[in-house]
Formats: sequence, C-alpha cells, structure tokens
Amino acid sequence: MKDRDIALFTLDAGRDYGARVAACLGIEPARHEERDFEDGEHKARPLESVRGRDVYVLQGLHGEPGAGVNDKLVRLLFFLGALRDADPARLTVVIPYLAYARKERRTKPRDPVTSRYLAALLEAMGVQRVVALDVHNPAAFENAFRVPAIHLEARPLLAGELLRGGAGDGLVVVSPDTGGYKRAERFRETLEARTGAAPGMAFMEKKRSGGTVSGERLVGDVAGCNAVIVDDLISTGGTISRAASAAHAAGATAVTAVASHGLFTGDAARTLAGAPLTRLLVTDSVPAFRLGNAPLRERLTVVDTADFMAEAVRRLHAGDSIVSMMADQG
Repeated sequence: MKDRDIALFTLDAGRDYGARVAACLGIEPARHEERDFEDGEHKARPLESVRGRDVYVLQGLHGEPGAGVNDKLVRLLFFLGALRDADPARLTVVIPYLAYARKERRTKPRDPVTSRYLAALLEAMGVQRVVALDVHNPAAFENAFRVPAIHLEARPLLAGELLRGGAGDGLVVVSPDTGGYKRAERFRETLEARTGAAPGMAFMEKKRSGGTVSGERLVGDVAGCNAVIVDDLISTGGTISRAASAAHAAGATAVTAVASHGLFTGDAARTLAGAPLTRLLVTDSVPAFRLGNAPLRERLTVVDTADFMAEAVRRLHAGDSIVSMMADQG
C-alpha cells in the first residue's frame, strides 16, 4: 500500500482508535486541523493534499463526555464536505458505531425514519461509500443508501474470543428477541464451523409498549449448557439481563452475553452486575467509559477491532472482496 495513494483521516474524538487502525495499515493518520470558536461553532480541514487520492474518514458516532452524538455527526459532515471540495478520487466514511441505526422504520404515525435521513446527509457531503460495523438492521442500512453501503460483522472476532480457552462444548446460542434470531443463527453457524459441533438455539419472547419491555418466556432448551446471548448492542442492559435471568432459571450452567457495541447507558452497570452473567464480550467500537471501575468489569472482555477494520480498508483500497474477507475471518 502506497502512502501517496491512500489517506486515512480520523477526527480528534476518535484519534486513539484511528491511530491504531492506521498502524495496522502501516501508515500514519493523515494530518488535519480542528478549531472551536467562542460561539460554539467549529471547523475542520485537511492539512495535506487529497487530490486524486483514495480517502477514508474513520469516525464512530457514539456519544461521550464533551462530544455528543449530534456534535460528532455535524463535525463529521462538515469535514467530509471539506474533503469533497478538495477533489479526492474517492471518499469513503468508515463508522464503527453508526448512530440512529435503530430508527429505521415507523412504529407510530408520522414517526421519523432517521436512519434514512442520516444516509441522505452523508450522501449530500459527497461520500461515495459507507462502511459500518454491525448495524441494528443490515437490510435497512443497505436500503437507506444510494451509494454502496458495506456492512461488516464482528461475529468472527467475538466467536474467536468466546472459544478461546476451549469453551466450545455444550453451547446454546440465545437470541434475546425474535427480531435478532437471524443474527444469533449466523453466530451459531460460525461456532459450528469452528468447532465441528452444532450448538443449540433458543430465543426469548420480547414485547415493547410505551417504552416498557416485557416477556419472560425462553423458547428452547438450555439446561446444563453454556447459554450464549447474542445481540448487536447493549444499551441499558435490560434486554441482556432479562435473557440471562431466564436462561439461568431454565438450568443453564453458565451464561455469556456477546454484543458488538457496549453503550452501557443509564443504570447498565448496576443492571448487568446483578444479572447471572458469567462473562460479557463486546468490541472496542465504543469505549466502555461509562462503566468506570464498576464490578462488572471483572466479567467484561473487550475485543480489539483495529486490525479487522484496517483489513476492510486495505481490501477496499485494493479492490478486493469484503465478502471473502468475512469468509476468511469466519
């Protein structure tokens, strides 16, 4: 890979993660400047030429202290616009955690379809490809964009971490709701391909009304097994806690929760600490800063995705297949 052919930018809010991805690519992050003004406005601009180059911007859209979701989004949009005006050969945005992805359909009259509006904003800034990691609904993500929308799955990384140390016997994969059954089934297939054994499947019933989640029934047999709850993200921890309690009550000897994005909002640390969880696996797409030094950290494993994201950029830059990358990883 040649430095003059590719430029990888990362805004200040994601500097550490971007630096690790760049290191995996064997390049330095491209130089840029960000300035904040007294009235709350800001600007960002590249400090090196991008004309004719293959340009990537890496930016997660999770909220954190001093950098809310909307602030990060606006900064990203304006920086993408500045890059577009500087005439790159191609402009790709890589988003480890995509905000607003859960609002991809109308559940009430006149509801916003925010994921589609987000797609329109990114396209308006001249983005020619969008890469995201484990969005809530991959089909809705792909359909929201008119430019190529590339969906990466951390499934092979999480499955590898789960199986490290010989934890492949007596597994049952549990979807915490019926909507996530396909996601859980793909995870089960990955475990089967790696171990040669076929884990069982189970799922929870889940009802949501007025912001309240209910449903305690677990469908499937987990007695005497290691129940592996698979979801795309953990927010308040209620869904995972409910599924863990049901699996434990049904006779599971161990309960592991696996999710790509650990947001851990609200009382998640306390909720999950009180759940019968043996182990919790998430990726570093969202730093687990909200947990602080909570006791939950003793059961938490954070899986590094920097090399995985770098490989995706490497393959996109070379024109190689991302589908084959997922096959190679899984």
